[in-house]
Amino acid sequence: MFFVDTIEVSGLGNRSYLAGGERTAVAVDPPRDLDRVIAAASRRGVRISHVVETHVHNDYVTGGLELARITGAAYLVPAGARVFFERMPVHDGDRTEIDAGAGLTLRALATPGHTPHHTSYVLEENGAALAVFTGGSLLIGTVGRPDLVEPRMTEHLARAQHASAHRLAAELPDETAVLPTHGFGSFCSSSQAEGSDTTIGKEKVSNEALTRDVDAFVAELLAGLDDVPAYYTHMGPANAAGPAPVDLTPPATADAEEIAARLAAGEWVVDLRNRIAFARGHVAGSFNFEAEGQLATYLAWLIPWGKPVTLLADSPEQLAAAQRELVRVGIDRPAAAATGGPADWVREGEAPASFRRATFADLGGRSADVVVLDVRRASERAGGYVEGSVHIPIHTLHGRLGEVPEGQVWVHCAGGMRAAIAASLLDAAGRDVVAVDDSFDGAEKAGLALRTP
Repeated sequence: MFFVDTIEVSGLGNRSYLAGGERTAVAVDPPRDLDRVIAAASRRGVRISHVVETHVHNDYVTGGLELARITGAAYLVPAGARVFFERMPVHDGDRTEIDAGAGLTLRALATPGHTPHHTSYVLEENGAALAVFTGGSLLIGTVGRPDLVEPRMTEHLARAQHASAHRLAAELPDETAVLPTHGFGSFCSSSQAEGSDTTIGKEKVSNEALTRDVDAFVAELLAGLDDVPAYYTHMGPANAAGPAPVDLTPPATADAEEIAARLAAGEWVVDLRNRIAFARGHVAGSFNFEAEGQLATYLAWLIPWGKPVTLLADSPEQLAAAQRELVRVGIDRPAAAATGGPADWVREGEAPASFRRATFADLGGRSADVVVLDVRRASERAGGYVEGSVHIPIHTLHGRLGEVPEGQVWVHCAGGMRAAIAASLLDAAGRDVVAVDDSFDGAEKAGLALRTP
């Protein structure tokens, strides 16, 4: 008798797992807000006896060390990982008993590629493979990207990814469930997964790491690598050092005067409300990162690392959810926070700022006399762009505002979320801005001339 519970970390496009028998369980690649893992174990009525990492993560701060400390679990980390805390080093072929009564063990398989030390773990029942936790190795239809460790190692690691995928396919039965950590929107994936579950057998016929020769696979993999979020630079070192426990208690409350003072000091004030509400009215100088979007990824990517941030939210619940998202990427404690709406956040005698929202149909009749700003990534723009548009990817915009031509700026992305962030940056800089809140699929229908590079 065994179980595998999936713990979704949707904001980062990742998954964590809890697997075990009737009495004990193992947590795999746990998120930093580890109370979710503990709650899952409580629902199952099991003790977490082991915590394992497939690799030192580059896209989030792990909760593994603290979870092991709290539960008394053994903390398994690949032996080749250079870390600065006590752990149980795992070598290729090591077997670890998870639940003796259920006959459950974990078998370590070295699968370098995403990192040099990357290790997958096969969950076995009385020696038979049930599932494999593949971390950033074999994903659904793809593999983890090989360029996050050191540029000079990228091609070597890409070739290692191919070899590791083939090792998993050769050593495990076709019916073995493949349970990756990355690939559900994570920038650690070399492309995005299609579907939510898979097996070794399915991957043999659909994953290009298993259907193409190594040279063709590596060439395509390297050509398709996209931009790396800037905050990734800080994740590996934080995980290697051993992350501190998190504090999810509410931040200090800021009134309108303090909000104004923090803005005047050059700090970031981030409005978590949806983009429609923000455009309608907001504190002048604040930035809009929707709590329901990829908050952690984009705020951590854009904000100067270590810059104090004040959060403005609709409700205490929205604020608490945002704090949880942000600790996963190392933004541990907001400097201050406030809930409510613009009327509560602006000083007496001041009015909220606002800007217009529009569609591509609206832009169709105006594109000749306005600045059209495309904030998508280069890989997206390669599929087509509005003729005459200026291209500044969202993650570079804050440092390149001076490159945006004079005039009214109509800013778009692929769906509206990133355009809203960009519009807030431009609005805070005093620009006349219109946020195109529309799918890029509508650009051609709107009569806009499209070009490809």
